[in-house]
Amino acid sequence: MYSISKKISIGKKATIAKNKFINDETIPAAKTTFTCCHCTQENTIEISPYQSGFPIFQIYADDKVLSKAELLKHGMTTETSQRMQHFGELTVNDLPTLYFGTNCSSCSSTYICVFSYGEWQPGLEVLNISGIWEYKETE
Repeated sequence: MYSISKKISIGKKATIAKNKFINDETIPAAKTTFTCCHCTQENTIEISPYQSGFPIFQIYADDKVLSKAELLKHGMTTETSQRMQHFGELTVNDLPTLYFGTNCSSCSSTYICVFSYGEWQPGLEVLNISGIWEYKETE
């Protein structure tokens, strides 16, 4: 799990086994698998609430890694509703949104995972993975 700081281009979206985790399903970590688009290796990822990931703002700030338009075009995020703007301009389900880079354990292809985590309503904590996409550095 690492942050991405160089410009990237987004490729195919990987198949993910499970993308939504509720309440205790996230303790101690939400665990799922994704299938590599190149070698079909099944890879495991674990997301620990409040520990995993980096703020999505780092990706689109000054178009440093990806533009807002690219994030929206690929369905990685949506525009945040007016009442939740304190979480940033782009989110997943109007909740705090994070990302991380990962690699295929077999062929080392690079992937970006985008997810949100937070209290959807009182007593309902939701971790939602919007997806995992392969990427290539462009610089």
